Parts: sequence; C-alpha cells; structure tokens
Amino acid sequence: MRRTLAGPALMALASISAASLTFGSLALAQEQITAPLSLKPARAPDRRTAETRTPEARASETRAPEPRTAIDETNIKLRMNQWTVGLAAGLPDGGFVRFASEMARTMDDGDNMRLIPMVTRGTTSNIADLLYLRGVDVGITYADAFDFYARQAGLANINDRIRYVLRFFISDVHIYAREEFKTLQDLKGQKIAVGTAGVAAAHTGPLIFRRLGIDIEPVAVGGPVALEKLHKREIAAMVYVASKPGEVFSGMKTADPGFHFVPIPYSNQFSDFYYPTSIKAETYPALLAPDTAVETIAVPSVLAVYNWKPGSDRADRVNRFVETLFTNLARLQQPPFHPGWKDLNLEAQVPGWQRYPYVETVLERMKKEADVGIAPAITGGLSQQERFEAFLASQARGPTSKAEKEELYRSFLDWSKKRQK
Repeated sequence: MRRTLAGPALMALASISAASLTFGSLALAQEQITAPLSLKPARAPDRRTAETRTPEARASETRAPEPRTAIDETNIKLRMNQWTVGLAAGLPDGGFVRFASEMARTMDDGDNMRLIPMVTRGTTSNIADLLYLRGVDVGITYADAFDFYARQAGLANINDRIRYVLRFFISDVHIYAREEFKTLQDLKGQKIAVGTAGVAAAHTGPLIFRRLGIDIEPVAVGGPVALEKLHKREIAAMVYVASKPGEVFSGMKTADPGFHFVPIPYSNQFSDFYYPTSIKAETYPALLAPDTAVETIAVPSVLAVYNWKPGSDRADRVNRFVETLFTNLARLQQPPFHPGWKDLNLEAQVPGWQRYPYVETVLERMKKEADVGIAPAITGGLSQQERFEAFLASQARGPTSKAEKEELYRSFLDWSKKRQK
C-alpha cells in the first residue's frame, strides 16, 4: 500500500526545495560577479565527465568562491591603469577615428600597453582634451589648432605644454565657389559654408578669411550638403579641408559648369602653420583643364602628446606609447590598414610646433641600429626616407626651402607608387 505525504510534511519539503534553489542561484550569481573576465567563449560541460565526478568534487563546485580582498582590488586597478593611454581621436564620422582604432589594435600588449581611442567633439577640441581632460595623454589634431589657444585663449606657453610625435597626412584647403567669385576678396560679406562644429574646415576656413581681413557670413554645413546648397545658389562658396583627393570632389566624373576653385595665394599670413601647394588637374580631371593647377595652402595633421615633466609617471607612459607605436609602424604600413600609414615621413616637421623630446631619442637609436646593420624596428619609415633621398638626387634642381621640399616629398610619393606597379 503506497503511503502519501501529509500536508505539513509536503509543505516542508517544498520549502527545502525552494531554499536550495535560491541558494544555488545566489551562489551562481556571486560566482559570475567574482570570476575574472575572459574573452574566450563559454564551453558547455561534458555530461560524461559530470556523471563520473565524485560527490565531494560536485559539492566543492557549489561553494561560493572566496571574495577578493581590498588589496586584490587595488592591485588590479593599479595594473590596469599603469600603462593605459587615452587617445582623443575626433568625431565618430571623422577620418582620424580609423587611424586611432588601428593604432589601438596594433599596439595592444596586455597590461604592458593599452591604447583607448576616444570619440571627441572634434580635432580642435582635442587640444583642450590634452590640456584638461583626465586620462588623455595623446590626441590627433591639425597644426593650426594652436592658433585658437595661443591667440584667442591666451595660452602663450602652449608650445611647451603640447608637442608632436608624428606629422600625419597633409590636408589641402579647397574653396569651391560660384563662377562670379574669382578671388577671396570677392567673397567679402558672402555666405560661406565652413562645415559643422569639430571638423577641420570649421576652424581653418574662418581663420583664413580672418587673417586676410575678409569678413564672411559662415554657414555651419559641410560636405555634400554644402555642395547642394552651392548648386542651389543659397551660398557663395564652401570650404573643404581634406587630403587629396578630397572625397566630395573626387566623386565628380563630369564637369561642373558655373563653379570653380578659388586660389589661396601663399603669403606671410600663413607661414606659421601652413604649406604652399596646389590643386592639380590630375587630382580632379573633371573639374580642371588638363595640365592646369590652382594654388592653395595645406595644413598638416598632427599626432600630439602632452609634454609631461621627465621622470613622472605620465611621462613614462607617453614614452612607452612612443616606443610601442614606432615598433609597430611597419605593421601599420601593411594591409589591411589605412594606406595613409605608408605616406608617413618620420623626418617631417610641423610648422609652429616642437617635437616631443623622446621621439628624437628613439629616432637616433633607430639610425644607429641601421648604421651597424641591425634591422630597425620600423624599416618601412627608414627605407622610405632613403628612397626619398634617391628621388631628390634624380631631380634636376634640389629644393631651396622646407616648403619646396615638402612639395617634392608629395611628388615623391606619387613617383614611388608608379615604380611599385
């Protein structure tokens, strides 16, 4: 005869089961919280192994792990922060974010170096982030960003506080206007699209006109939107700052009647941060007649660091960033990374800026290693410099100024690409 549980006994059994379930859930939750993070996917338990385990082993697995002590937590915090560097990259849709992301991927060395790219308010504000934002030691910006902080914000010592590591690609200033506006002076009092806040044109465009004493009415639109407004004759011109070929204009496959590039003559007003250059027909064949060019200016982009006091923890962190970056430059110059890495000239200077002292130390060491036949850490940069010297030797006339040498370097890049085909 089968016996059934009485009501009180049944309720007691249910309470014990619920308590066991609750304890198991709490133990599992605590185990998930205290367990170290892992990038490996979780693996399903082996049922056969689970069946053969002893009761003692199964019981030990249900115990809550020992909680970490305050000392353990402190050590983890110190280890994770000691060699972590924050990089102010720029707007999420800006070109610098890709460069920053590629650096972070390539330079990652566990607790020895971790680079964290940050989406910011734009290249100009990256200087303020370097100066004031916690955790930021590196930033990408344009050379003329110094103008705002030195002249308008009154930071006379900014050249001592912010230094450059590398000069990135050079961006040309394009001023594209309706046909009736032939010169920059013709644009006085006109509506000019200068791009949205944070982009290079939003700073460089108004700065150019201000230095020349030309009052304009800036309009905060850029790119394809500015081009559309220009075609609708809602604005007189647009300012576009980009490395050649600029995406907005390179996509034009047919002529654009009634519109043209306005020349920007190089003068003393631009000698601090800019280079003289030209917009050539070979770059935009649909917009310029064959073998013609329009003079303009170019502004270099800069990988900048805060110039911490030598011997400080922050200075040591920046120094390690420099070491790790230069060690990995050869990798960055290979696919699938951005082609712009191949155009880096390690010897290139940035007008109006001073170089971070430790960079010179690393470069001198690289040169000595090359002289004694040791494979340098970044062979791509040194071999490119050697090729450039060979290119200069092939020219009928050598450069007479730094500006002319920069222009020749850009021609050299085209020359190198053709030789590699």
